[in-house]
Amino acid sequence: MDTLAAPPGGAPAASVTVQPATRLRGELGLPGDKSISHRALMLGLLAEGESRIEGAGDGADVRSTAGVAAALGASVERVRGNGGNVDYRIVSPGDEALRAPAATLDCGNSGTSLRLFAGILAGLPLTAVLDGDASLRGRPVARIIEPLRAMGATLDARDHDSLPPVTVTGRRPLRPIDWITPVPSAQVKSAILLAGLRADGTTRVHERVATRDHSERMLRARGVIVRSLPDGAGGAVIEIDGGTTVQAMEERVPGDPSAAAFWLVAAAVHPDAELVIRNVGLNPTRRVAIDLLARMGAPIEEHPIEAGAGAFGAADAGEPVADLVVRSSDLEAIDIGPADVAAAIDEIPILCLAATQARGRTTIRGAGELRHKESDRLAGIAAGLRALGARIDVDGDDLTIHGPVRLIGAATDSLDDHRLAMTFAIAGLIAAGQTTVGRPASASISYPGFFTDLERIRA
Repeated sequence: MDTLAAPPGGAPAASVTVQPATRLRGELGLPGDKSISHRALMLGLLAEGESRIEGAGDGADVRSTAGVAAALGASVERVRGNGGNVDYRIVSPGDEALRAPAATLDCGNSGTSLRLFAGILAGLPLTAVLDGDASLRGRPVARIIEPLRAMGATLDARDHDSLPPVTVTGRRPLRPIDWITPVPSAQVKSAILLAGLRADGTTRVHERVATRDHSERMLRARGVIVRSLPDGAGGAVIEIDGGTTVQAMEERVPGDPSAAAFWLVAAAVHPDAELVIRNVGLNPTRRVAIDLLARMGAPIEEHPIEAGAGAFGAADAGEPVADLVVRSSDLEAIDIGPADVAAAIDEIPILCLAATQARGRTTIRGAGELRHKESDRLAGIAAGLRALGARIDVDGDDLTIHGPVRLIGAATDSLDDHRLAMTFAIAGLIAAGQTTVGRPASASISYPGFFTDLERIRA
């Protein structure tokens, strides 16, 4: 019998065992988009009055952001929602009246929380310390410290200003800057834009490779003028005018496309599968993994959902939304270049699994940013997939994967990285024999109900 060795509601702390599935069938709801949930809470903190967020993700990362917002002076009420998501009510005095926190601001495992709050704090006349767990303390922060210092804030960090914790002393007004991001990063861009709200003039961020644009969309929805201009070389220049007030609003969060990618790959690589994934956000800067899978031959149907009001009367977060249907398929290898890697950075691990089942040689180039996530994902995905029998080579920042190969169940280690834990669990659905995923509880960082859903779609 197909079984998942986990109690109802989640995975045990040490390991979880996944047996191959005979068939995959069912409908799936997703956690609210993590990127949008973070930003909705942060912008609710900056806006005076009451903001409401419907269907936010309920992972540990989003909870960290809610906790930081409360520590800075907002009233944050967390209400249980449906399908594992939650609703939030935030009442804030506005950024003019935020207070210095009484203790260190705990960002947990969330790099988004630490980096974006650094941008917010840079424009506040107070001092605060941003810190997190052992994994977060190993993630680079120089890339945000440099531009925020150039704007006039004072920032200090451990190990020659390269690692958390980060102490931020803000000032107002900040100086506007014209900044070129050396590594594509929506988090760095967003930190600069949030600081730019309190700059005396126009702040510009130049991206050689365009990254996800949730911050820009959500700022515009709240009355802030943000301009996105092509730079003539395939990149973009994003401009924000300082001194604009962020308005409170009600917003509904769509399902997380990064979470959807795990089920899209599961169905595409399984020989007998049909899955329906509800309410998926299809932001053009977030759907690259879907388009890459379609290029590989996955038959993904999109059924757009008309925008409408939710429980609060809240509108969708300025994002296109659709139900997706995916079935078993024969995949073909493709080349994935640096621009696609930057746009699908969170989905690269599960796309690597898809590549092991694709006919031919898949190349993934320019994936060095994966070394600076919750783990060294380049090393982690290579080790885990090799343990399962995949033929995968790492050359600097590039990956080459040869397929198709028959995966054989084995012991894998998630490295306490949620993307790796879920990738290896999906691999267990098609691997012959028993697959063990070490440290699977990390999945709760972004998808608390993942292992429950994995069990439920077994026909």
